[in-house]
Amino acid sequence: MPLLEHVRELRGRLVRAVIAVALGCALSYVFADHLFALLTLPLREVGGSKLLLIGTGVGEAFFTKIKVALVAGVFLSSPAIFYEVWKFIAPGLLESERRMALPFVISSSLFFMLGGYFCWAVVFKVGYAFFIKQYASIGVTPTIRISEYLAFSAKLMLAFGLTFEMPIFAVFLTRLGIIDYRMMLRYFRYAILGIFVVSAALTPPDMVSIFLLAIPLLLLYLLSVGVSYMFRARPPLSEPAAAPPATL
Repeated sequence: MPLLEHVRELRGRLVRAVIAVALGCALSYVFADHLFALLTLPLREVGGSKLLLIGTGVGEAFFTKIKVALVAGVFLSSPAIFYEVWKFIAPGLLESERRMALPFVISSSLFFMLGGYFCWAVVFKVGYAFFIKQYASIGVTPTIRISEYLAFSAKLMLAFGLTFEMPIFAVFLTRLGIIDYRMMLRYFRYAILGIFVVSAALTPPDMVSIFLLAIPLLLLYLLSVGVSYMFRARPPLSEPAAAPPATL
C-alpha cells in the first residue's frame, strides 16, 4: 500500500483500540472503589497505621477513580489492542505467518497482565518498603497524595506490562527471521545501556525505581535470548545419499 493508505490503516486501528480501552474503562469504573483498594494494598501493608493517604483537591477522589478505571481498562482491553497491532502488521506477512494471530494475541495479553501483576505483587512491596523506611529514618510520618501515588503506580504497572512482552516478541521476530539469538548476544552490552535508559525514562528519578525496572528487564532479555535459541530456524535434514547402481 502507498504511505497514505498505511496512515489511514493505522488511524483506523488506533480508533478501534481507543474504543476498546474506553469500553474497558467504563466497565472498570463500576468497580473503581475495589480496584483502588487493591492498588493501594501494597502501600498500606508496608506503611501500617502510620501511613496516611490524602486528597488535596475538591474533585481529586473523582478523577482518581477515573484514572484507576482507565488503567484497569487498558489491561482489560489488552487482547483487543494486541489484535489491532497484529492486524496492522499482518498485510506484510506471508500466509503461513498470518496464522500466528491467535497465539500472538493470547500470549501477548497474558504476559502483559502478568507483568502488571508482578509489579503489583512483588515490586510494589519491595519498593514501597524501601521508601517508607526512608521516612522513618528521618523521623517523618508519611502523608501521600492519592494522585501522586496513582501516577507513580500506574506508570510502573504499565511499564512492567510492556517489558514482559519481550519474550513474546522475541519468539515471533525469530520465527519471522528478523532476529536470532546470536544477534541478541552480540548486542547485549548495548541492550544493557538501552534498558537503563528506558528504565530511567519510565520511572521517577531515583536509583531504586530505576533498578526495580532494570533488573527484571535484564532477566527478561536473557530469557528472550533463550527463547530465540529454542525457536531458531533449524536446517533441513539432509537426504540420505542414493545407493550406487549395481554393477554386473
